[in-house]
Amino acid sequence: MRRRLGTALLLALPLAAAAAEPEFFDDFAQPDLEALRAAGWVLREGTGHPGLSGSRFSTTQLSLQDGELRLSLSTDGTPAGTLQPQLCSPRKFLFGTTSARVRLRDGAGPRDPLVQAFFLAGPLRFDYDPEFSEVDFEYLPHGGWGEPATRLYGVSWQTVRLDPWQAFNSAAQVLGSQAGWQVLTVQVEAGRVRHYVNGKLLHESGGRNVPVQPMAISFSHWLAAGAAPGEARTHEFEVDWVLHEAGRLLTPAAMQARVAQLRRQGVTQRDNVPDAGLSSECNL
Repeated sequence: MRRRLGTALLLALPLAAAAAEPEFFDDFAQPDLEALRAAGWVLREGTGHPGLSGSRFSTTQLSLQDGELRLSLSTDGTPAGTLQPQLCSPRKFLFGTTSARVRLRDGAGPRDPLVQAFFLAGPLRFDYDPEFSEVDFEYLPHGGWGEPATRLYGVSWQTVRLDPWQAFNSAAQVLGSQAGWQVLTVQVEAGRVRHYVNGKLLHESGGRNVPVQPMAISFSHWLAAGAAPGEARTHEFEVDWVLHEAGRLLTPAAMQARVAQLRRQGVTQRDNVPDAGLSSECNL
């Protein structure tokens, strides 16, 4: 049976009140990757879903430059020649509001089937796991997954089988290039998920397509099937900041105002969301 808690109200809370509540914020002002790890982030290494079978996730593809997190995907179009970045927060976020300011890129050179993702996810323990939880934004600048169109997805998941692939979710998309800085926001409450792009509602879903277990905040940049072998090339995707307000549904405008306030106060990283005692596998 899926857990259901009391529904929160949709509010733009006064900033002074918001400051006292549990929140997770990172401005990515750390000097290096070790400092990023010390702040609680898990930097993924090794193979596994998603991406081309045989490709690898590597910390060499992550960097911090000018107060931004950079996720660089390097590929020659072959699995063995593909290195992808991913990082994940501690796994302790369920109900509340999460926003990130990201710079989506359309890429240059070959039309590699890139996926630039900002998402929250819990583990998939087995095929069709009823407790699987994930909400995400995925940008496909060169198309992919059987469709050529450039598009940005907002997805809320019910469950999935990875091999052979069969997914159950609720999704909406924005067609056309979304290159440039975007503020992406997801609200999760008992029985409802909302995705916003730059403050505009993209999608609302409910029923079984709602998270039921704590998730990790994650960013990844990976390559789907269909890349053409050739010269080595690099594609990039950046993150300016990420903010989670636990247990409250805030408007995208209120989330951006809170970030501005934290920056004025000189706060570059904060995490006072209680630990859930769960490992962050960072493998989805």
